[in-house]
Amino acid sequence: MTLKQLISLLPRLVKYNLKIIFAGKFIWFLLAAFLFFGLFMFQSAWNRAEINEGLIYNLLMFPCVLLVFYPAVFGIQNDEDSRILEILFGIPNYKYKVWGIRLLMIYVAIFVILIAFSWLATLLLYPVNPLEMATQLMFPILFFGNLAFMFSTITRSGNGTAVLMIVIGIVLLIFSNTPLIERSFWNIMLNPFSIPRNFLPIIWEGIIIKSRIFLLVASIVWMLIGLLNLQKREKFV
Repeated sequence: MTLKQLISLLPRLVKYNLKIIFAGKFIWFLLAAFLFFGLFMFQSAWNRAEINEGLIYNLLMFPCVLLVFYPAVFGIQNDEDSRILEILFGIPNYKYKVWGIRLLMIYVAIFVILIAFSWLATLLLYPVNPLEMATQLMFPILFFGNLAFMFSTITRSGNGTAVLMIVIGIVLLIFSNTPLIERSFWNIMLNPFSIPRNFLPIIWEGIIIKSRIFLLVASIVWMLIGLLNLQKREKFV
């Protein structure tokens, strides 16, 4: 296959895999994310909230979590329900060739969408760097997405994983607002664009770097555990 043929085939390949990943519901999740983002922007403008990069970051958090939630939570169950899980087990190193590629495509798609949403926010609300905004948002998205993927390989139930993730999300939201966690790198929801008062910029930058390292390492751990769980074929068939 020539490079030209590969390039022409790539869009169809991406479209096909996204259709599998989102069970044919990608457009609906994208539309829902866009509507929520639009609603949040309208509310912020209507309430005359202070518009800055920190606010844009918060506005984008829920739509991108919504996009990663379904494929990460229900992916394994969808494969099992459609009876293709047994076929996947027959592919050598399938956990990397199938789910490794799927996760990569999910995050690439979300990254591109975040850039588009950030650009839209620049036009309508406040000028931000779309690439920087999308990059910063990807750290918590990787954390939650891979955590959901890991739990889905343990529970093998989309509904069970969804309940777990909702409970974990609520707990994290509660703890993220406590004085002990709020301004530390342990805060999963830490907003890098919202500098607390009486904080030296150099100290804040150090906290942000530690936070991103923590989220990235945790994300890799969750993903590896999930991929290793997929080796236990007897659990799924």
